[in-house]
Amino acid sequence: MTDRGTSALRTTPESFTVGPSSLRWDGQRLRVDVNEVSSLPLVSRVRGQITVTPSAITDRELLLDPKGTHVWRPFAPTSRIEVDLGPGWQFTGHGYFDANFGTRALEQDFSFWTWGRFPLNDGSACFYDATRRDGTELAVGVQFAHDGSVQDIAVPPRASFKRSLWQVRRETRADPGHTPRQVKAMLDAPFYSRSVVQTRINGELTTGVHEALDLNRFSNPLLKPMLALRVPRRRSWRFAD
Repeated sequence: MTDRGTSALRTTPESFTVGPSSLRWDGQRLRVDVNEVSSLPLVSRVRGQITVTPSAITDRELLLDPKGTHVWRPFAPTSRIEVDLGPGWQFTGHGYFDANFGTRALEQDFSFWTWGRFPLNDGSACFYDATRRDGTELAVGVQFAHDGSVQDIAVPPRASFKRSLWQVRRETRADPGHTPRQVKAMLDAPFYSRSVVQTRINGELTTGVHEALDLNRFSNPLLKPMLALRVPRRRSWRFAD
């Protein structure tokens, strides 16, 4: 990820380009062309293509707060992905595509949240849990069928599991008596954890993507400057043509 200025941005109804990387929708699949440089400590070229083929596009948006200042949009929660980022980084599998939108900083309205998306035999399930600054709680379970239809589901009990490398608290949803576990670490930061987690939903053992975000830590003025080390900035980047 690289932060760039507005001179590096181009958009059309079917494409979104930032610097040398882009996303393009052809009506059936999303093609992501990546041409970036990874961050410290292992600086290297990241170049290749990711193709996301949804089973269907949903029409669902979830308001994360009553005022609608934060919105989660699961465009394609059940998809097939093909990844080709060079030798050793070529694979196909189960994937998804979603986005978050908002008109206020996350740390203004939330202190902590977890999110998980888990593939199931008949589609996928997502769980969104958050503690808002006003003391209220968000606890939502949504199931997405292969045809894109959406239904709210009763959320299983919260289940805690081992903290991240930076000791970020982690929990997700699981059948009573089941303890989730991390299968693979994806990203560890002092305020954020993203990992592959195994849990059990309605008797079905499933492995999906999980994240935990500690916004009290994120809002710490001593931590925010660390983002510049992980996300370099290129304000003056220009297109060649």
